Amino acid sequence: MNQYSIMLDFIQQLKARNEILFYYGLICLLFAILFLVFARTTTTLVYGVNAWYKPFKFAFSTFTFAWAMAWYCYYLPNFNVQLYNWTVVILLGFEIFYIAFQASKGALSHYNLSTPVYATLYSMMAIAASIVTLYTAYIGLLFFKNSFSELPNYYVWAIRLGLIIFVVFSFEGFAMGSRLNHSVGAVNDNSNLLILGWSKTVGDLRVAHFIGMHALQILPILSFYLLKNTKLTISLSVAYGLLALFTLFQALKGRPLIKQKVKTEKHCR
Repeated sequence: MNQYSIMLDFIQQLKARNEILFYYGLICLLFAILFLVFARTTTTLVYGVNAWYKPFKFAFSTFTFAWAMAWYCYYLPNFNVQLYNWTVVILLGFEIFYIAFQASKGALSHYNLSTPVYATLYSMMAIAASIVTLYTAYIGLLFFKNSFSELPNYYVWAIRLGLIIFVVFSFEGFAMGSRLNHSVGAVNDNSNLLILGWSKTVGDLRVAHFIGMHALQILPILSFYLLKNTKLTISLSVAYGLLALFTLFQALKGRPLIKQKVKTEKHCR
């Protein structure tokens, strides 16, 4: 099978497994593309970067999350997947809508306590994300409680450990929320590090958040297609978790992941 056929087969299987999260993820992807177009065609800035990059990142991340969970939940016996589906759609949909709405005004969505309304909406976003994360943690527990004889053991462990790391570093977001700041050593610093915007001058708590949360997709894919071994899968998962933890400690010390090179002037005599 060529790559096009493999991708088409995956999409067809995904739709059959969970039609709601399939279409929700697809909608998030389309909005992510739209937000990226806005970022390239508008000049509104928030904390020194285009206002539309934040809704783009959230929409794209939600797309990958929705499709991953649509795939994994299919394996769970006696699980009320419809309730989980609509919890994800409604709560994360609210987050994306509010972030995009604020971006359209050039206003803050996160860390915005400037009015009682904004403070309430910011708290509601935190609650929404927490509910989805706790629900996903429950799914992780189900993957430990149940046996999956039809699946390779290494793949099951990749899903289990991917879910654990996802949950831990999803809640790491509270380290930013409690400070009203994603930077350590500056106030919400952003740098031109691709679209991610991670700081090149001070510690950035978003790095560990990003790396840890995407264990949900990376570990099962690597285990299933490349490692095909339980011990290697567990070892890689531990190393991956330690990498995310290392970037968190680096950020807390005020150190950037990629330090900006200081240009030195050459003086001629």
